[in-house]
Amino acid sequence: MSGESMIREVRVDSDAALMPELRRLYETAFPVEEQIPYHDLVRLLPVMPIAYSAWYAGDSFVGLTLVCEWPTANWFWYFAVADGMRGRGYGSMVLKAVMARYSGRVLVLDIESPRQQCANLEQRRRRHAFYLRHGLRDTGLERTFSGVAYTMLASADSVFTDSDYESLLAELGRCWEAMPRKE
Repeated sequence: MSGESMIREVRVDSDAALMPELRRLYETAFPVEEQIPYHDLVRLLPVMPIAYSAWYAGDSFVGLTLVCEWPTANWFWYFAVADGMRGRGYGSMVLKAVMARYSGRVLVLDIESPRQQCANLEQRRRRHAFYLRHGLRDTGLERTFSGVAYTMLASADSVFTDSDYESLLAELGRCWEAMPRKE
């Protein structure tokens, strides 16, 4: 049995997004300053082309992915593996499945820069190396938000420029404006 067949993907809609394990992982896997509040993320689902997926090995929750599917690029926005499932190859399996889905199309991902001096520099370097080992490449593009530098990675066979990054951010802004507000 191949590793990829050991995991399965379940697409998440606005109702399924309320599953406690998804919210818990989202809110604990990413620093607060890097998160869109979860209730806002759920409200973005109907107005933004987000492929939100939960991943399972049998009945065990493995992790989550969110990919913004825009015509110019697919932005791998969030990717997290549940604490108890890390270090067992599931992250690699999920990443391979996501990359296969977007094969031949631009797939981009921004991660905390492995070049910025910080308390978690070793973690950042390991994460950067993980993505490079799995076929993404460092574009050399960096942006700083709230004092945190981010490095943009892209699928190996794609061209991704600073202008392309600006376009993604502008599209995100348009979706944010279109998001339904609380009643």
